[in-house]
Amino acid sequence: MKKVIIDPGFWELFPEAQINIMTIKGFDNHDTPETHQQRADLLAQAVKESAKFTAADPFRDNPVIAQWRDAYSQFKKRKGARASIEALLKRANQGHVFEPTIPLVDLYNSVSLSYGVPIGIEDLDKIEGDLHLGLAKGGEGFFPLGAEEDDPAREGEVIYYDNGGAVCRSLNWREAERTMLTEATTNGVAVMESVNAEQAARATEAMAELSKLVADFFKVTPSEQFILTKDHPEVTVD
Repeated sequence: MKKVIIDPGFWELFPEAQINIMTIKGFDNHDTPETHQQRADLLAQAVKESAKFTAADPFRDNPVIAQWRDAYSQFKKRKGARASIEALLKRANQGHVFEPTIPLVDLYNSVSLSYGVPIGIEDLDKIEGDLHLGLAKGGEGFFPLGAEEDDPAREGEVIYYDNGGAVCRSLNWREAERTMLTEATTNGVAVMESVNAEQAARATEAMAELSKLVADFFKVTPSEQFILTKDHPEVTVD
C-alpha cells in the first residue's frame, strides 16, 4: 500500500469529516501469557473511562451514539449496521468484561473505549494497491470473518476498498477477513473517522495515545499521524 485516498463522494456526505491515519511496522502481534494481565488491566481501565460517554439513559441519547447513528443514516447499508464505537460502548455499558485477544487489537480497543472514537487497524501487507474510502459502486467482494460466501457491498454504501474488493463496510462496521489483524501481522495501518470537530479533537488525542501505547508495548516507533480532510484528501504512507 502506497496511499490512503478519500474519494470525493465521501466528502459530499461528510464535508466536515476528518480521517486520522498512522502506520505501525515491525511489531510482534503474538499473544503471550506474559502480557495477558497487562492487557486485561488496560481494557478494564478503559471500560471505566468509557462510562463518561454512556451517562445518558436511554443509551441512544448519548451524544457519541446519536451522532454516529445520524451519520449512518446518510448512506445505504445493511439493516442494523452501526458504528464500531457504538458496539464497544454498548458492551461496556452492559458490564461486559473484555478479555485479551491479540495485542494490537487489545491496545486499540482500549483507546477506542477511553476516547469514544471508532478505530480500525488493517494488515498493511494485505492491502492490494491503494486504500480508498468512498461510496461503493455495488458488488465489491467482501468476506467477513467466518463467512462461507461472498457478501458484496451495496451501491452507495460507504466502504474502505482496495484493488481486491471491500476492506471494511459501512465505514467502520465490519472488516474483511482478508485484511484483518492476526498474530502473524507485522505491519498495520490504523484509521479513525470523525464527522464533526468535537469528534476530530478526540480522535487526534486518541491516535497520539495509541502511538504511545504501541511504542511502549511493542518497542517500535509508529509513523507520524496523518490527518486527512476535504482540502487534503490523500496521503502517501509508504
